[in-house]
Amino acid sequence: MNAKLVILYDTVTHLMTPPQRLSLIKRGFPLVLLLGLAIFVNSFIFAQSRSVISRSLTRREYIGQYKDLAMEQMKKYRIPASIILAQGCLESSDGNSRLAREANNHFGIKCHDWDGEKIFHDDDERNECFRKYPDVETSYEDHSLFLTERDRYRFLFSLAVTDYREWAHGLGKAGYATDPAYARHLIRIIEEYNLAQFDTLSSQVDYSLRDDYKPGREKKSGESYYSIVIGRTINKINGLTFIIAGSGDNYDNLAKEYSLFKKELLKFNDLPDDTPPAEGTIIFLERKKRDFRGPQREHNVEPGETMHMISQLYGIRLKELTGINPQFNMGKEPQPGDLIKLKRR
Repeated sequence: MNAKLVILYDTVTHLMTPPQRLSLIKRGFPLVLLLGLAIFVNSFIFAQSRSVISRSLTRREYIGQYKDLAMEQMKKYRIPASIILAQGCLESSDGNSRLAREANNHFGIKCHDWDGEKIFHDDDERNECFRKYPDVETSYEDHSLFLTERDRYRFLFSLAVTDYREWAHGLGKAGYATDPAYARHLIRIIEEYNLAQFDTLSSQVDYSLRDDYKPGREKKSGESYYSIVIGRTINKINGLTFIIAGSGDNYDNLAKEYSLFKKELLKFNDLPDDTPPAEGTIIFLERKKRDFRGPQREHNVEPGETMHMISQLYGIRLKELTGINPQFNMGKEPQPGDLIKLKRR
């Protein structure tokens, strides 16, 4: 008997008890029927195993599977991990789209000037050309290069890496997708699944754009467009990112290190000039909020504290803090023991 038929016969007979097998053999049960039954059972088992393998990923599963890859890309190219993951979820239908399954294309990137393998798929128009990758890692890497090497996305890299909202709106403005609600979709995914946490984890190593960076410049294999500054920690107050100034820091170098304009950095921190910060000074990397979003409602003033210092402690714009506490308008400073309101209501 053919070896494959023996295996199929064995598959069926092993599903029977010994008395059942003996009974069939004694009654001369046709071998062809046994083999037919074996083929049916084998096909059923194979179909079941395939259904498990091809089961659609949930969004949480997709995020869990690719979060580390997104954080690696953030460290290499300074694109927020939250944005990368949200785009991956949205563009690939959580890894379940045809482009993702058959071409490992998780970001819906079309061929453009692509010299690699291609796949054709209906999108805005019928039978459009999309890039095909050997694996998902290559898709994530190409997505990063797609953003860093094109002039229309250049302005995004002046944004704080933790400002996912501005990144989302910037991608929409630059025309990454034709959907006018694209930014809102990204923000909803990020906030619903708390993807901003991965931006904070990734920010334990900080990045600044290389002086010789130019969109479209050919780079050597393994080269990053970002120089890495190790040893500075990103912190959070009131949902905002800040650093602690070290010895020798100045606003020119800090602005360059975090890909910000100096004027922008000064504005974020309500500073009238660029006098170098004292060691230990809180420096925000994004615009402060109108009030404090935490549970504390008041601050008991300690000796030596000013309204500006208090505004930095809680991540509140100085103008807004004095607006909540009008008795300290016009440069008047609080005294020890005064209570400063941190919320409008």
